[in-house]
Amino acid sequence: MAAADELTFHEFQEATDLLAETPDASTTSRSDQLTPQGHVSVDLGDSYGAEDEVEEESDKAALLQGEQQQPGFWTFAYYQSFFDVDTSQVLDRIKGSLLPWPGHNFVRHRLRNRPDLYGPFWICATLAFVLAITGNLTLVLAQRRDPTIHYSPQFHKVTVASVTIYCYAGLVPLALWGFLQWRKGIRERMGPYTFLETVCVYGYSLFVFIPTVILWLIPVPWLQWLFGVLALALSSTGLVSALWPVVREDTRPAAGALLSTVVLLHTLLALGCKLYFFQPLPVEHVVPPPHAMDLPPTTLLPSTLSRSLATT
Repeated sequence: MAAADELTFHEFQEATDLLAETPDASTTSRSDQLTPQGHVSVDLGDSYGAEDEVEEESDKAALLQGEQQQPGFWTFAYYQSFFDVDTSQVLDRIKGSLLPWPGHNFVRHRLRNRPDLYGPFWICATLAFVLAITGNLTLVLAQRRDPTIHYSPQFHKVTVASVTIYCYAGLVPLALWGFLQWRKGIRERMGPYTFLETVCVYGYSLFVFIPTVILWLIPVPWLQWLFGVLALALSSTGLVSALWPVVREDTRPAAGALLSTVVLLHTLLALGCKLYFFQPLPVEHVVPPPHAMDLPPTTLLPSTLSRSLATT
């Protein structure tokens, strides 16, 4: 304690001497170093603290810049982020595609600017396999009901279904995104979705066809067409409601033509799947069994034919 009191006394004495030499000087802290402006400097610890804060802020800024750097599109890490979703998010987006409520934009309320490729990839894969399997099962059941129907396994339908579904879910969103980008240059108020958001909208809109294809196993034609029309109406409504916030800023003819094309392509997809994968098999050509010739009793047979019949 005595040493501390002595140190405080010396500091006070030095400050008094400085004030006597420079009457205009002022003290603001315990430190006592005269600045070039004639003032006694403030505590040096505050200046060191400010430098530490500046260094910490620079470190944080560098860290944020490192986090914001996105990997290149040729790297695996770039595509890995689009598969980083959990089951609850996928189920929520499927529910949003099945129940398109007015005023609830699928992209803003369900995707939340975080599109994924996990859901669209597996929805398309499931739909392709379900189409091929149910198409073959339909023909097997038809053969059991009618033996004259000839059936052989049609494995090529798996390839046809996969190519058709994946091309539709990839090329149509690409064309739509390109058209909206072109219209954005004409109508500056338009704000189109990104390409991945457009793919995500189309991918989730195909989910409703998976249970519909399974219901097509019911061998009632009018019921199959009813299920198909309902699924098409529900899926098309989801697409139109998701795209309407983007195209409504365009002119009415352009918006109407775009939405009509979207619905038309969706209708062609559903109609093509129904007619190709669930077409009836051709009936076997059955040769009628030979019947014995009925000859009238008055018909006279040749003598040679009668002798050959008698010997037999």
